[in-house]
Amino acid sequence: MRSAQGEIAHFHSERDVDLRLTDRAVRRFAKDLRGSDAIRVVPGSQWVTLRLDATSDVDLLLTLVSVALQAQQTWPDPADRAVAGCNDQRGAGFVKADLGGL
Repeated sequence: MRSAQGEIAHFHSERDVDLRLTDRAVRRFAKDLRGSDAIRVVPGSQWVTLRLDATSDVDLLLTLVSVALQAQQTWPDPADRAVAGCNDQRGAGFVKADLGGL
């Protein structure tokens, strides 16, 4: 899935999807993201990884796609840096990360 600003989401398997948010969106929703076992966040990455195990996870994905689209329009990366590879390409697709510093 793409927006005018680039790729928003892609699947790595039937259950794992990477979704690109802005750094600001990740910080804004850190508490909510941390509370879900279906989401993995890698510090410094613009991508979050979702594991789709239940219908509620699909609902969460749809909500986060909406957040991602809005974030790309409302909170673009101020440094206008290039998008790094997704979490799966970093070898960290489903490593639970500590969001305590966000």
